[in-house]
Amino acid sequence: MEESFDAKKVKERVVQWIRDWFEENGRGCNAVIGISGGKDSSVVAALCAEALGRDRVIGVTMPNGVQKDIADSMKLIEHLGIRYCNVNIGDTYQALMAAVKEQLATLGKEVSDQTVINMPPRLRMTTLYAVSQSMNGRVANTCNLSEDWVGYSTRYGDAAGDFSPLGGLTVREVIAVGMELGLPRELVVKTPSDGLCGKTDEDNLGFTYAVLDHYIRTGECDDPEVKARIDDKHVKNLFKLKPIPHFEP
Repeated sequence: MEESFDAKKVKERVVQWIRDWFEENGRGCNAVIGISGGKDSSVVAALCAEALGRDRVIGVTMPNGVQKDIADSMKLIEHLGIRYCNVNIGDTYQALMAAVKEQLATLGKEVSDQTVINMPPRLRMTTLYAVSQSMNGRVANTCNLSEDWVGYSTRYGDAAGDFSPLGGLTVREVIAVGMELGLPRELVVKTPSDGLCGKTDEDNLGFTYAVLDHYIRTGECDDPEVKARIDDKHVKNLFKLKPIPHFEP
């Protein structure tokens, strides 16, 4: 985060942006948000509650069987006083994975690690749209600029959504906005993890968000190997942020 970053001003601008977006794309609709208990979903939910009023924000918790940090999700929901529902995707995940494994075996293949990691977020996005379309809603994307920059998201999973309040903010900027919103500190500064393979984001990426954020905002990175790793991920994952290519006759 650069010294010039004004969390209060940015918070106010994002709130107004959400109001304007809903006025144009969903007047009177509800914001539907997957609540993971981490900083991004917490900040998005708080921004939407301030922009639209808490009665127009619906949180959805989606554990895959047992969610170890479900208490954090509930803490956020209770703090904001928003409506919520809990949809456990565990049985669906197990049934779908078993069916996929069975059919891949007929082709002489096994389920890949990437399949195992990315199926839950895609099921969660299906769940969010199911709730949204039954509740006059619009689904919030909770990815931030840092994650998007290196493709740290699941295409058609957490990378999907109808509007993205944090898409232009780095991790450190999201944290600053979260503190400005008065969210519980333990949710805002919580060590980010993908909730999929048991590792932190930074373990998976191979560099810290502090280094990544600084590089995004300044173009500076002291470690040439880390710079090369970031650049490689950025280039390889740009397709995730673009519309599906189509043939023009």
